[in-house]
Amino acid sequence: MLFCGNISKSPDFPVMTSLLGEYEVAIDAKGRFLLPSAFRKQLPEGNADSFVINRGFENCLTVFTLESWSVWAEKVNKLNDFNPKVREFKRLFMNGATRVDVDSAGRVLLPKSLMEYASIKKDMIFSAQGNKIELWDKDTYHNYIQQHAAGYSDLAAEVAGSGFTNPFENL
Repeated sequence: MLFCGNISKSPDFPVMTSLLGEYEVAIDAKGRFLLPSAFRKQLPEGNADSFVINRGFENCLTVFTLESWSVWAEKVNKLNDFNPKVREFKRLFMNGATRVDVDSAGRVLLPKSLMEYASIKKDMIFSAQGNKIELWDKDTYHNYIQQHAAGYSDLAAEVAGSGFTNPFENL
């Protein structure tokens, strides 16, 4: 997940100012991809040169800025290791997390182990999710969206429920 910018609602959860976009990117033979320039332009100064990539949910990868990774890692490290579910979560969340740097050509090298986890082969979807970035194998992503699109309305009602306010009501 990619978080940066100002802290909102809770000092424990920094949030992005709402990243936008879905980009198809090609992976070269060495496992590198070009960071979309439209995405880089959305990042505050100093947050576009290094990231942490780790395992996400549904077999995608998540991307964090270095600053936000520190915040999340600190919170995870404070969890109670005497709880077996906590240890399992920590292993899955922390193991495999890798710092990656953007090279002078604007490319990022994906670690092979993370590429294998997400079944990323040649084409990848770089998907901004408001406060995070997900990296998906192109076919896996399109299959996931297609499989879940029919239930989108019901899901929205269940997740948002009556607690969701209309952002346009005060305009």
